Amino acid sequence: MSSLKIPRQISFEPHWKSILSEYITVLTWSVTGVLAAATASGEVVLWQDGQLTILLPEIGLSVDCLAFSADGQFLAAGGQDGKVRIARMLPIPELITTLENAPQWIDRLCWCPTSHILAFSLGRYVQLWDAETQTRITTLPFVSSSILSMSWRPDGECLAVAGNEGAKIWEARNWDDDPYMMYMDAASLEIAWSTDGKYLASGNLDNTITVLEWGYPHPWLMRGFPGKIRQLVWSKPFNDKVPLLAASSVEGIAVWTKANRDEEGWNAKILTLHEGIVQGLAFQPNSLLLASAAEDGLLCLWQKAKEVGQILEDTKNGFSSLAWHPLGDLLAAGGQDGELMIWQQSSRGKGFK
Repeated sequence: MSSLKIPRQISFEPHWKSILSEYITVLTWSVTGVLAAATASGEVVLWQDGQLTILLPEIGLSVDCLAFSADGQFLAAGGQDGKVRIARMLPIPELITTLENAPQWIDRLCWCPTSHILAFSLGRYVQLWDAETQTRITTLPFVSSSILSMSWRPDGECLAVAGNEGAKIWEARNWDDDPYMMYMDAASLEIAWSTDGKYLASGNLDNTITVLEWGYPHPWLMRGFPGKIRQLVWSKPFNDKVPLLAASSVEGIAVWTKANRDEEGWNAKILTLHEGIVQGLAFQPNSLLLASAAEDGLLCLWQKAKEVGQILEDTKNGFSSLAWHPLGDLLAAGGQDGELMIWQQSSRGKGFK
């Protein structure tokens, strides 16, 4: 595996800015370079090459989840009105399907990384839907609670679903088989597969993190967080080592590195600077540069996920979300007052080692 590119000097400069109708709830980029943003009023907009277009108008009910299919052909949006709307992006963005699920609030959805299968929460169930045939594949019962988080393994062969009492992992080769159960003492709030598919991390209601190495029965448990885990993100593997795991809790960030020996577990480095709740956390693609955005109005870029290399400030009342362009040269952030901002990596920040 090739070494990751590490910027010698971080330098991002303002590239574009606009104001949307309301609080920005979610941002996501497609592999083709389209940025989608949703608001608390139900508005969904698309940005590409400086041009902003409205895909869905505001309706007074929030859109809480957005996701592009892995190839960028489809965009799915779900929210407070219980509808899942599917848009085909090529040749021009066009709404093609609306799945009616009222009165359920749709707040979790994700595309399979290797197909056009969409998974979305439906109360205590997960529904799987095929965008190509526009048919429902199956419905997976979680039973013990509403769905709190979902994550596909990068190879598309497993879907992890989080909720009360832990997480269930279904294998895509046979959805009817009983899922693997990852039991926990408290509800699993956030769940995420590592980028290499070897590890599954869960942020739990009792302020702990559980990390399972797939195929091994005994997970690691990390304690000591001041509040619930709001964000869980993995880096890419670096020099064939285990990827880093970054987690946010209240205003703090912990970056976990696995020790060489399994029995020594994971070691944490605490990043402290924010004075407000961290609302966005993401590694730059193919890099160890970590971005964090918080309610305090600071967007911090952490060099090698260790120390601050740059601080971006462009919102009065705090940030609500952030997302990296797939190439890592653009960084988008949303504000609590509806600001939609994009920064571009400058020539000063394009040296690598």
